[in-house]
Amino acid sequence: MKKLRGRFLLLLMVTVVSCILAVPSFPWLYESLPDGVRNILGHQGLSLGLDLQGGIHLVLEVEEERAVEIAVDRLRKAVEDLLAEKSIAVDDVSREGSNRITIDLQNESDMDEVQTLLDDDFPSFESERSTGTRLEYELRSEEAERIKTSAINQALETIRNRIDEFGVAEPLIQRLGLNQIAIQLPGVQDPQRAKDLIQKTALLEFKMLHESKVALDLPPQVERGQEEQVRKDFEGKVPEEAEILFETVKEKLDGSTYSIPYLVKKNAALIGDLLQDARVTIGDFNEPAVSVTFDSKGAREFDLVTAANVGKRMAIVLDGKVYSAPTINERISGGRAVISGTFTTNEANDLAVVLRAGALPAPLKTLQDLTVGPSLGKDSIEKGLRTTLIAGSLVLIFMIVYYRLSGLIANMALALNLIGLLGALSGLNATLTLPGIAGIILTMGMGVDSNVLIFERIREELRQGRPVRLAVDAGFEKAFLTIVDAHVTTLITGLALFLFGTGPIKGFAVTLCLGIGINLFTAFVGTKVVFDFLNRRKLETLSI
Repeated sequence: MKKLRGRFLLLLMVTVVSCILAVPSFPWLYESLPDGVRNILGHQGLSLGLDLQGGIHLVLEVEEERAVEIAVDRLRKAVEDLLAEKSIAVDDVSREGSNRITIDLQNESDMDEVQTLLDDDFPSFESERSTGTRLEYELRSEEAERIKTSAINQALETIRNRIDEFGVAEPLIQRLGLNQIAIQLPGVQDPQRAKDLIQKTALLEFKMLHESKVALDLPPQVERGQEEQVRKDFEGKVPEEAEILFETVKEKLDGSTYSIPYLVKKNAALIGDLLQDARVTIGDFNEPAVSVTFDSKGAREFDLVTAANVGKRMAIVLDGKVYSAPTINERISGGRAVISGTFTTNEANDLAVVLRAGALPAPLKTLQDLTVGPSLGKDSIEKGLRTTLIAGSLVLIFMIVYYRLSGLIANMALALNLIGLLGALSGLNATLTLPGIAGIILTMGMGVDSNVLIFERIREELRQGRPVRLAVDAGFEKAFLTIVDAHVTTLITGLALFLFGTGPIKGFAVTLCLGIGINLFTAFVGTKVVFDFLNRRKLETLSI
């Protein structure tokens, strides 16, 4: 009796805990509870996957060669700064191709000193050749490979940080192959905004406007869509060290948009990788703006740039698009700047997010773009529930018809199995997908199968004339090894799926593995407790 009471209390405790854990997964029930109870239960529960609540699925490819180009551009800027610091006169320091820089000196006598400086401070470059006053350096192949590998890892981390700040629950972000990234964002209400946030390179550059006659000849504004035509019209007229970029302006009155062309220097005076923080603020005209703060190194460089260009205009460029081009009225110390423009609040927030999370090391190319609507997810849920209810009802009816009272006991164990599985999934804050629902149905089938094996063993013992109590004990004992063997082999398969599978396959594996453990508990503890309770009266017959 003491053993029976202890097993019954264990069974009751597992049932109560499972129900408590499962409550947050049912919003209609959770919202009806008092605030104090909800605070105890917490706000997390079983969340729905992409195939059930809708969202977006992206497969992106990191443009590795562009990552090398960006890295070489930064090294070129560092070389230029070093030569200026050493007071070495140069005509130009430029990048050629994706992995080479050329240095044109004014004095041939500086050749040896420059080569020594670069060999000491930039070991990632190797000298190609030198002719007259020109030096050519190429990025070492092993360094280029390191940059490509680092670009993939940095892109993964940057995307993860952006999505975390965007507030998407249960995102899936993983690497595919050598240079691809798979992203699943369930429950996203504005897919296009999420895609823009993820794919924005966020390469922030501060570029000085180029002072030439070409800049004066540019039209004051052009219609949207005519930007490439303007570039074609001025092809061959733009100096090699300059480029035409555009700012998009939106009229407040009628909402129409147009573009303003700017002639800017290709080489950035300052790059945004020195940013420390970015926050949304209110601008001078009561419009959203983004205030950026540089780190100590960036603050010094920004101070020097503004001091050397008082009275000139500086373009604030993000991913090749001009956001504003203010005039530098005075030297700006303290390392702070404001990016203003025709922002909406959401646009300003998103810009601050990508700047805080960091720039992507290279642009991303979209290989696969799938948007799952909530209506499709709702349809999947309804079909999954309908399938579960139909299959479950048929099984329950069969068990009662075929095994009578014992079948009713098995159905109780099956209900406990389902409650325990939902409680475990909710407690782990797991994500339920269509394969996960399939795992639940499979677990229910295995639960029924376990009881069928036990009941058939009991019936064999009863046919041999054994008393009910001994027949029940023998039935459970003889079926034990068979049931455990079947469950362990299935568990091994589930673990393999979890370790080597991805996405929905992992969801199926989690549901399957949890269901196996819970099923063993309900079969050998839950069902056995009820039979032992009935046998207290020393039954002479058993309805089976």
